[in-house]
Amino acid sequence: MSEWLASVVDRAERVDDWLSPARQQALQRLLEQRWPTRRTEAWRYTSLHTLEKLQLPLASAAENSTSEIPVIDGLQSLDFVFENGQFVGVAEAGHKPQPLEQARLPNGLSVHALLDSANTELSAFNKAKPSHHLFGLVNDVLAQQGLVIHIKAGATVAQPIRVVNRLSADVESHHRVLVVVGEGAKATVIEHGFGSCASVSTAFAEFTLAANSQLEHYRFALHGGEAQFFGGSHFNLGEHARLNSTVVGYGSQISRLDIDLNHVGEHAYAKMNAVYLLAPKEHFDLHTSIEHMVPNGTTEENARGIVGDKARAVFNGRIHIHRDAQKTLAELNNRNLLLSRGGHIATKPELEIYADDVQCAHGATVAEIAEKELYYLQTRGIPRSQALVMLNFGFIQELVNQMPNKAISEWLAPQLRERFTAMEQK
Repeated sequence: MSEWLASVVDRAERVDDWLSPARQQALQRLLEQRWPTRRTEAWRYTSLHTLEKLQLPLASAAENSTSEIPVIDGLQSLDFVFENGQFVGVAEAGHKPQPLEQARLPNGLSVHALLDSANTELSAFNKAKPSHHLFGLVNDVLAQQGLVIHIKAGATVAQPIRVVNRLSADVESHHRVLVVVGEGAKATVIEHGFGSCASVSTAFAEFTLAANSQLEHYRFALHGGEAQFFGGSHFNLGEHARLNSTVVGYGSQISRLDIDLNHVGEHAYAKMNAVYLLAPKEHFDLHTSIEHMVPNGTTEENARGIVGDKARAVFNGRIHIHRDAQKTLAELNNRNLLLSRGGHIATKPELEIYADDVQCAHGATVAEIAEKELYYLQTRGIPRSQALVMLNFGFIQELVNQMPNKAISEWLAPQLRERFTAMEQK
C-alpha cells in the first residue's frame, strides 16, 4: 500500500456520519486492494508513481467563491457549483451562486446535500458504481461534499442541470453526485470539471434511470497541467430507458475516467460518444464497461482520440453480454489519430459474449495525419497550423455534431479548435 493510500485509510477511519455503514463496506474492500503497478491489468499503461507519496492538504469549506463559471451561450443551465470539491451554491447561468435552500428549482426537480440524512436513502449510494474501482472506493470513504438530484416520475425538466467543479488550488478533494431519474421522466445533466493546478481530486456520479425515462448526459473532464484527476460516471438503465451520453476529456499529468453502463431492464438503449484530446506530454485514460444483463438491450459506443507529441492515451472498452441477454445489439468502435510518432496510444476493445442470439461488433484503429492531405491544404494557401486544426476537427466533428444540444456543440467547437492549437508540435 502506498503512503498516500495509507493516509486515505487513516482519514477514512475517522469519518463518522450517517453514511458510515456504506463507507465501512467500501473501506473493507479498499483494504483488500493492492496498489496498482504495471502488472495490474486495469492500470497497465497508467503509472501512479507521482501519487504514491504525495501529500496535499484537504480542500477547506468554500465560501462565496469568486471564480468565474464558464458560460455556455444559449444554454440557460441551472448550475450547481463546486470549488475544489466543496459546494459553493446554485447559480442561474451568468449569475452569482446562492445557497441551495434559496434556489428556485424547476417543477419536478428536487436537490439536497449528500449528507442530508433526512432526504437521502442509503440504498441510492453505490447502486450503479461497481465496487472494483480503486479511486471509486477512495471517493466512497472520503466524499462528504455532494448532491442528490431527483427528477420526479413523469416530470420533464427542460432546463439543463450542470454540476461544475473548478480545481483552483493545490489541494486534495472528493465529491459525489447521485442522480435518480423517475419513471417516465426526462432530463439533461452535465458534469463539467476543469482546472490545471497541482491537485488530486476524485469526482464520481451515479445515475439510476427508471423505466421509460430519458437522460441526456455530458461529462466534460477538461483538466490539464499538473492535475491528477480520477472520476467516473455510472448508469443503471431500467426497462425501456434511453441514455444519450457524450464524454469529452483532456489530458493532464494523470486523468482517469471510468464509465459503466448496466442494462438492468429490457429494451433499454444507450448511446455513448467519447472524444479525448491530448497536448504534448499529457496522459488520459478512459475505461468503459457495458454490462448487458437482460435481453433486448442496445448499445452504440464510439470513441475518438487525438494524441500530441510524447502524450499517452489509454482506451479500454468492454462489452459483456450475459447468458440471459439474448437479442442484444451492441457495437464498439475506437479510432485514434497520432500527431507525431512520439505519441503513444494503447487501445483495447473487448467483447465477452455468453448469449448465442446477439449482434455485436467491435474495432479499433490508430493512424497518423496524412501528409498528402496536409500538403494539399498548404498548397491552397492555408498555413500549416490552420490546416492541422481543420484536419483534426474533421476527425471528431461527426461526434460533436451528434450532440443532441446544439448550444453545447456550438460552444464546444471553438474550445476544441483552441485545444488543437495547444496540441500542435512546435
